[in-house]
Amino acid sequence: MSALAPSPLAIVDAEPLPRQEEVLTDAALAFVAELHRLFTPRRDELLGRRAERRAEIARTSTLDFLPETAAVREDDSWKVAPAPAALNDRRVEITGPTDRKMTINALNSGAKVWLADFEDASAPTWENVVLGQLNLTDAYERRIDFTDERTGKSYALKGTDELATVVMRPRGWHLDERHLQVDGKPVPGALVDFGLYFFHNAKRLIELGKGPYFYLPKTESYLEARLWNDIFVFAQDYVGIPQGTVRATVLIETITAAYQMEEILYELRDHASGLNAGRWDYLFSIVKNFRDGGSKFVLPDRNLVTMTAPFMRAYTELLVRTCHKRGAHAIGGMAAFIPSRKDAEVNKVAFEKVENDKDREAGDGFDGSWVAHPDLVPIAMKSFDAVLGDKPNQKDRLREDVRVSAADLIAIDSLDAKPTYDGLVNAVQVGIRYIEAWLRGLGAVAIFNLMEDAATAEISRSQIWQWINAGVVFETGETATAELARKVAAEELAAIRTEIGDEAFAAGKWQQAHDLLLQVSLDADYADFLTLPAYEQLR
Repeated sequence: MSALAPSPLAIVDAEPLPRQEEVLTDAALAFVAELHRLFTPRRDELLGRRAERRAEIARTSTLDFLPETAAVREDDSWKVAPAPAALNDRRVEITGPTDRKMTINALNSGAKVWLADFEDASAPTWENVVLGQLNLTDAYERRIDFTDERTGKSYALKGTDELATVVMRPRGWHLDERHLQVDGKPVPGALVDFGLYFFHNAKRLIELGKGPYFYLPKTESYLEARLWNDIFVFAQDYVGIPQGTVRATVLIETITAAYQMEEILYELRDHASGLNAGRWDYLFSIVKNFRDGGSKFVLPDRNLVTMTAPFMRAYTELLVRTCHKRGAHAIGGMAAFIPSRKDAEVNKVAFEKVENDKDREAGDGFDGSWVAHPDLVPIAMKSFDAVLGDKPNQKDRLREDVRVSAADLIAIDSLDAKPTYDGLVNAVQVGIRYIEAWLRGLGAVAIFNLMEDAATAEISRSQIWQWINAGVVFETGETATAELARKVAAEELAAIRTEIGDEAFAAGKWQQAHDLLLQVSLDADYADFLTLPAYEQLR
């Protein structure tokens, strides 16, 4: 390990937390400071490139595979590194934040992998950032338990062999951590989350027969994947573990990344584990990038854009083919349903939808898929067991039948569905309810029997923005306008007050959430990420 110098990293405007000294050690902060010194300038440059590329899309209303990387795509000889034993079978993965109860429940869930989330399922309060790290370390040390004060129910870990493998997701490149600064400049949240987790746990995980495994969110280009790869190389040398110990799965949840899947795997080939097909963020990215592309890019209600939509099918089938051509895992999308304790009929209908969705993914060649609730693990497991049997994956299914053109990925107008007034109401309802919880520090929120995260709010506010700016006329004859959105939002705020009562309404952040949703939905200057202005209000 490198010789330690005093860390220039300062903890700013943060209330002390119990046991924070176990996470924020001098050695760990020195490592994070070194990551910041070496890699933040490139992060800043790549964020600038995002803006340039977005301006080019605004000018051309199109995207294509990159001519400058054609040689990478055409070279059939390269493959990603073989999967380590702990990541070879990923047929069901559960996602969720790293609070203490979720940590135990996710590890015990029966899923093969737990996506331990510091990103979209976690509002980045200082408490969530620091104590989430502590919870993971406690789990690896088997010193974690939890008793629910409300119910009195106690939770404890099962045997080590029964626990899910952890794949940790740090924040995206666009988010900063204001509480950790160097010379007055905040450190990127991605480097804080990755750095603290890697520093404290890389060697510990190797001793447990696993390793430091990561999900990389919001990647927009192969150059961003190259930055992560360089960080992995540096970090492994820094703590003295073999190169190639880190494994990364990249979420293909931006439309620009969908055109660079092979290049992203190539840049990470010594550390790559697979790609994942995320849904809401992908649709959000399409709206964001093609928001001034005219009516042919207008999406219908989010719930009408299923994974069987032609442009979504092109994206998922290309992902499977790309992954298997290069020896990587292809991981499918999220089943976000939360079983109802009160309504068996709701459960029956939802379970059938989940089963059909997972059967389709397994049949298409995916090696695994996501669920948001432990009760969905057996359903997804059954779908993949039926196809895989005793095999850990189906990377031998090369899907050479798949042919996807550049135009197929953005053929939004291949959908017959249109935006509806009920879709507008739902976007407002879900947006307000999610943002209110996020402002209170909750990133994974149950709304209308679905587990929602920040991607939900992003697609909701993006659709409101897009429909208004496109002058969409709903089936009611009403035109999408700022005035109509304000009217629907006011009605929803009043309905929430009636639903929960004046006292609970006053104790929440409902007006603040209402105002923020309208701000990011109605401003002429579209905010790149809702979480940027929301973070300014997160205390």
